[in-house]
Amino acid sequence: MRRVLQVIVLAQFCCTSLWFAGNAVAPDIARQFRLAEDFVANLTSAVQLGFISGTLAFAVLAIADRFSPSRVFLVSALLAALCNLGVLMAATGPVHLLALRFLTGFFLAGIYPVGMKIASDYYQAGLGKSLGFLVGALVLGTAFPHLLRSATTALPWHYVLVATSALATLGGVAMAVLVPDGPHRRAGQRLRFTAMLEGFRVPRFRAAAFGYFGHMWELYTFWAFVPAMLSTYNRTHLGAELPVPLLSFLIIGGGALACMGSGLLSQVVPGRKVALGALALSGLCCVASPLLLRVSHPPLLFAFLFFWGLVVVADSPLFSTLVAQSAPEATRGTALTIVNCLGFAITVVSIQVASGLVDYLGPHNVYLVLALGPAAGLLAQVANQRQIVPQTAAAKP
Repeated sequence: MRRVLQVIVLAQFCCTSLWFAGNAVAPDIARQFRLAEDFVANLTSAVQLGFISGTLAFAVLAIADRFSPSRVFLVSALLAALCNLGVLMAATGPVHLLALRFLTGFFLAGIYPVGMKIASDYYQAGLGKSLGFLVGALVLGTAFPHLLRSATTALPWHYVLVATSALATLGGVAMAVLVPDGPHRRAGQRLRFTAMLEGFRVPRFRAAAFGYFGHMWELYTFWAFVPAMLSTYNRTHLGAELPVPLLSFLIIGGGALACMGSGLLSQVVPGRKVALGALALSGLCCVASPLLLRVSHPPLLFAFLFFWGLVVVADSPLFSTLVAQSAPEATRGTALTIVNCLGFAITVVSIQVASGLVDYLGPHNVYLVLALGPAAGLLAQVANQRQIVPQTAAAKP
């Protein structure tokens, strides 16, 4: 069983390296195709929109519940890798770039939530720990293209896309060959278009889902704008030469440690408490950002962003665990997928709102709007907890 988790984590890391591959080389793409500097927000949103469309399609068709999840993972990984490589086409322009990043995101819908489904099919007990490692792999995979770009600055930007596509192919093959269907999987579920909504009738499921939605409002916008935060610092402080790609990797990738740590902590402390604590701390980081992004001491800036990178994602595996544990058993894969779909739809709105408000609020104040997500997520827990407690009490003999 331990070997299975190791393979799932490795495959997830390899395949999710496709997610921010476009962001890591966005400045190079912008220069080559003479695009505006803020085009990175559009690249990010294209991937998110593709992921949303993919998760919606996968949820409506109940793909992860009707077919072997490992095979779905393999096919999705291969197709996503091909779309990622498509950016290397010499004739690529803005429309083609956005379309290819959209398709990459679409097929990532068969990787991230399906990977969680595979883990839940193997690990009923200790699921929080397992998903902590799994989401940690996602975080590290998301950050990895920044490290690749930092290590290959003397090489053409194309190498980042080649390397991430090769990794995705490796991850897909490893999952299909080494991870058969789990012992808790219920095969042969029939197609029911209402299956994706069944979980929202359960108060515990709603509470977990709404907490996840509040977390998602902040997470991907923070990740997308970390390089912008560091670049803004370089522009506003004479002589500052922060290594943006390397620090971006450390800040984003550090979240993998937080995911694994929160997963382990959930074995001794209720996962819900750990998730809500992380959500509250990340909300405080949003509120403190206008002050701390202006500091003139680079180590303090990095320490703040690194801490923010830890708490902004520490709750992710725990909310996913709560969703998986409270979802109807027969439609668990579909429930995980639709929650991912809605969560990533929120990220698109958040990214575009933050991008649109930069000129009005300024590059230091704009991240205050991210605090809306944690605040809403915490309020949703209070509202849904009022429905959970009476039902729990009524169930006791």
